Amino acid sequence: MARFAIVGIVVAALIAGILLYYQQVYAYYTPVQAEAADVRLTSVVTGAPEEVIHDSFEAIDAESSPLRYRACFTIPLSQAMLTETYVIYDNAEPRVAPGWFDCFDAEQIGTDLRGDAIAFLGVENIQYGIDRIVAVYPDGRAYAWHQINECGEVVFDGNPVPETCPPKPESAE
Repeated sequence: MARFAIVGIVVAALIAGILLYYQQVYAYYTPVQAEAADVRLTSVVTGAPEEVIHDSFEAIDAESSPLRYRACFTIPLSQAMLTETYVIYDNAEPRVAPGWFDCFDAEQIGTDLRGDAIAFLGVENIQYGIDRIVAVYPDGRAYAWHQINECGEVVFDGNPVPETCPPKPESAE
């Protein structure tokens, strides 16, 4: 009788583990259909995001978290032109993508941001406290992800909105 109980517990734990793994890695992600507005960079002059020409767009996102957005694409514009036109983003930290989304290697992108790649502000507060970041390589490869900004870090920790941040929308409360 004890063996049946042990086997039952082990089988139940195994099934729960497989279900949990599936939900974390596969269940909530959906492909993003390419649109012109998916790749925008913030202009140095206007401070507003502008659509940027891109190609070979592949992206995933999930409604369960604003941080699950990842995208891979190419941009035909030079880094020199981009740095003169768009806002560079300091302290960019790419988020790890699920292993099956193999065009996005956060560890490699993070390493390359200290050398070849340059991070730009795509859209500030694409969702309150979350910025879209775009890293561009000299050969035109580019990657985008969402990252918590300074205002988001403070507010998501439960602290009041600092004076330097935009007011927190009611939907974010």
